[in-house]
Amino acid sequence: MPYLVADDLPRETAGRRFRALLERPQILQLPGAHNGQASIQARRAGFEALYLSGAAMTASMGIPDLGIITVDEVSFFIRQIARASGLPLLVDGDTGYGEALNVMHMVRTFEDAGAGAVHLEDQLLPKKCGHLNDKKLADAHDMAAKVAAAAKARRDLVIIARTDAAASEGLDGAVARARLYVQAGADAIFPEALTTVDMFRDFAKAMPGVKLLANMTEFGRTPYLTAAEFEALGYSMVIWPVSSLRVANKAQEKLYATIKRDGGTKAMLDEMQTRQELYDTIGLHDYEALDASIIKTVVP
Repeated sequence: MPYLVADDLPRETAGRRFRALLERPQILQLPGAHNGQASIQARRAGFEALYLSGAAMTASMGIPDLGIITVDEVSFFIRQIARASGLPLLVDGDTGYGEALNVMHMVRTFEDAGAGAVHLEDQLLPKKCGHLNDKKLADAHDMAAKVAAAAKARRDLVIIARTDAAASEGLDGAVARARLYVQAGADAIFPEALTTVDMFRDFAKAMPGVKLLANMTEFGRTPYLTAAEFEALGYSMVIWPVSSLRVANKAQEKLYATIKRDGGTKAMLDEMQTRQELYDTIGLHDYEALDASIIKTVVP
């Protein structure tokens, strides 16, 4: 039913619902959803929680993932995805948009917008995709202070600390940072850009009892593994951050080339979501029925 109906809204906060999913024994699968439509399609496919990637979000806006966007811009995406899908959402919080007070503002803003979890990374601005080279790392204790600030600001939001240290400080450096972040209040750890199965296994062994997130991004440094394989390695969550956007962008590229070549879209009709499929996805008739149940024409 439409999100406008109070009885159909979740009773628990997104943070509590995300945390409950994370406490289950099986790995939590978090496909990326770059807008509200994608989030509904992911829910209809059977997923129970979603991920909002900074890389996908900025790319959808036509700009690179370099920490350019603002808290309010991210909140626009959080609100539309939470509203459209009703699912708890893990949000990419980049470096926290500043120092401790900025991080606290981000946490409050994201939680109020409907986020269930956020991850915060230990890069310096301008930050980069975790699978690119020459990333600049923050001091580990400065990052731990940000984690502590995030934990102090949240009500129910799950705080995940991401470390990009494996590339420059090795696995031991990444583990040392992760332990510090857990001590500071992180609920889970996201070791970014691990490059081999052994690295994933060794990191998990070094962090017993800690919830871990794996990033299964395409065209990066991580080998292609399934959710079951990550679970066997000791991971509690897995994200596919930009997959939905990559597929959508590739289809749009083909569409525009077809229009330019043919002067029309007829050759693409079989690859399009039909009008009926679109209306079914967004629940048009449910909204119409809701409107009709409340607003009736008064005959004079």
